[in-house]
Amino acid sequence: MKSVSPLFFLWFCLWALPLSSATAQPPIPAPPELAAKGYLLIDVNSGKTLVEQNADERLEPASLTKIMTAYVVFRELAGGKVKLTDQAMISEKAWRTGGSKMFIEVGKQVDVENLLKGMMIQSGNDAAVALAEHVAGSVEAFANLMNDHAQRLGMTASHFTNPNGLPDPELYTTARDMARVTLALIREFPDYYAWYKNQDFTYNNITQQNRNPLLKRDATADGVKTGYTKAAGYCLVGSAKRDDMRLISVVMGSATPKARAEASLALLNYGFRFYESHRLYPAGQPIESIRVWYGRLQNLPVGPATDVFATIPRGTYDKLNARLEKTSDFIAPIAQGAQVGDIVVTLGDEEMTRVPLVALQEVADGNLWRKFVDSLLKLVDSLLH
Repeated sequence: MKSVSPLFFLWFCLWALPLSSATAQPPIPAPPELAAKGYLLIDVNSGKTLVEQNADERLEPASLTKIMTAYVVFRELAGGKVKLTDQAMISEKAWRTGGSKMFIEVGKQVDVENLLKGMMIQSGNDAAVALAEHVAGSVEAFANLMNDHAQRLGMTASHFTNPNGLPDPELYTTARDMARVTLALIREFPDYYAWYKNQDFTYNNITQQNRNPLLKRDATADGVKTGYTKAAGYCLVGSAKRDDMRLISVVMGSATPKARAEASLALLNYGFRFYESHRLYPAGQPIESIRVWYGRLQNLPVGPATDVFATIPRGTYDKLNARLEKTSDFIAPIAQGAQVGDIVVTLGDEEMTRVPLVALQEVADGNLWRKFVDSLLKLVDSLLH
């Protein structure tokens, strides 16, 4: 019996679902209007933007800058260039840094893990400078690393000049760019990200509370970072996970701490109430086999390069559809991981996501006999079609 492809099975399941729940579902209300200069809400699974307002307006990030600082340090840790146990010598520059402090002392050594927690939980400006100097030798060199990673992540509207967010005319970002680096941090470093939910941190016999108000107001919230300067206003990047869905909210330029907290909660509650997220295919799962010409294999399994997620309005799952867009001919050799098309997921007439369709194994050149036979078959195929 000829097997049914998983993609066709998905189509059948989607269209076979009863429509009653979707037809009874009321339309999604307009998102809340918030008291902030710019804000954004995205789903971590798919990266889809659910709400945005002035998301590309250039704004001062204040201590939201430390999300990028943490990300850069995590990358250095992952690359083996820095260790959590490294002892960083505290310079007078780090010790004298104004604003929020971890209360490190000049001339003493502090391990990188404590400095990270002091920056992430207590928002220590002094800890951020100490980390920058330990990782890159100077604040200026570390800022170059920050900007390099920002460009790689697509944060084209951002520029960093220091690791702590203290005011500088050349330090700026956008709500969308802050969401980008937060998304990367959560996806790439979930173990380190977990430190953001710690309610307090003690160093040098001084215990300070986490400044993130969401941690006390929403049991599902576990991050991320507050920020404030007079010019930037009150800012907050928040994240929460309910069931298998995680959202990131970015609020920048609120007038009061209360306003930024309420705006963040409003965004998160709106997203969880009116949207749902589904994983349609895991990365590397074979979806279909395609005919390969002139190769040692005739049939090549293909599937998504990354997990295929769709974030959709609640009650509309039965309106999802998926299709493969493939290149016309597949000629050996084909390398494993080579893109051979796209998986396109739509909801009605709207394209929800597009993920590369890749070869799941290598197909080497066939022998002379295989090439001869395939030449004849291809000729016949072209004449018939």
